Amino acid sequence: MLATALIHSPSLLVLDEPFESVDPVSACTIRAILAQFVAGGGTVVISSHVMELVEAMCDHVAIIHDGQVRAAGTLAEVRGEGSLVDRFIDIVGAESLAEGSLSWLRS
Repeated sequence: MLATALIHSPSLLVLDEPFESVDPVSACTIRAILAQFVAGGGTVVISSHVMELVEAMCDHVAIIHDGQVRAAGTLAEVRGEGSLVDRFIDIVGAESLAEGSLSWLRS
């Protein structure tokens, strides 16, 4: 599908979870293709829940929760002193959600 998207020489690619169910060799190839696309002046917007991937590939990020942009800027601006995972959890309030939703595991 990536080849199909690139065949018309777009200036923008919007990819939703582009590395889902992709083997490491293919993932490396996709990263190289996307890096070449960006080096040639293209823009890639990636939607992902894998913050480590976002940290490795992106220079600008936005955290969206309940349909609203809660943080946006350079990777360094958004993540602050911690990791992007920590910042995401802080913004969406996942720690408090997890505490209540896992109460059934405790005896």
